[in-house]
Amino acid sequence: MGFEDMDVDTIWLDGEFVDWEDAQIHVLTHSLHYGTAVFEGIRCYDTEDGPAIFRWDEHVERLYESAKPLELDIQHEPEELREATEQLIREQDLPSCYIRPIAFYGYDSLGVSPKDCPTRTAIAAWPWGAYLGEEALEEGVDVMISSWRKHHPSQIPTNVKATGPYVNSMLAGEEARRNGYVEAIVLNKDGQVAEGPGENLFLVRDGEIFTPGLSESILEGITRDSLIEIARDQGYTVHDQASISRGELYTADELFFTGTAAEVTPIRTVDDVEIGSGSRGPVTEELQQRFFDVVERRTDDYEEWFSYV
Repeated sequence: MGFEDMDVDTIWLDGEFVDWEDAQIHVLTHSLHYGTAVFEGIRCYDTEDGPAIFRWDEHVERLYESAKPLELDIQHEPEELREATEQLIREQDLPSCYIRPIAFYGYDSLGVSPKDCPTRTAIAAWPWGAYLGEEALEEGVDVMISSWRKHHPSQIPTNVKATGPYVNSMLAGEEARRNGYVEAIVLNKDGQVAEGPGENLFLVRDGEIFTPGLSESILEGITRDSLIEIARDQGYTVHDQASISRGELYTADELFFTGTAAEVTPIRTVDDVEIGSGSRGPVTEELQQRFFDVVERRTDDYEEWFSYV
């Protein structure tokens, strides 16, 4: 679904609410040319107590942390971003939505150095369902190992959610889709499993759960962190600093993706090799159900993760 099909009409830009169609930048904006922007993807869920933003504080903290290596000075306090986001949700009557804050170097000069360019900030919110398709949440997805490798932390900081490095994600994802797969898995420079183009990856073996550690060139996902905590509270042993080889993917009992957009999505095949029974496994199903019980507030657990609008 394109934006033109959505009933949204307002974006917050540099401290002001503007019409959706008027939220524009100059074609010589620095971040358009050099990928010098940082962003977040945040979910807001429809609950009995109204729209609930999932882990807002953690996402916004990561936005400001991501800005540091790029020396982006975000000209707004976190509370101003929260108030703007809540007003966007209220005024556009969005019971659930995806929220995209972005901070970027704007228009002034076009040298590689952005020192004379202003820092600009925008927030948009719109309805967005299951990222990999509604049926994927139950049936799982078919993925391939990408020929593109994840960049090493010595090349680009992998713990920073910047726009430029997502060229790597786009290339991997489009390669997979051209070859008939829903998504990709990206290996790191050393050939170990890193993550998906926009997701973290979890592996289940003999009742224990493994996920690549930060040293494997992954983004430290907030949904990843949530699943680790949920799984441990459910009694599972979780190895959250694992190093996973490509071969281990094919022999796993279960695999699944996590992410703000992907939520908890099972993986049923890798390179046409069936994972486990070739469908959503029991551990994945339990954790997925528990995750949706939490984010849709069918339980009072993890109340501190939510900001109600």
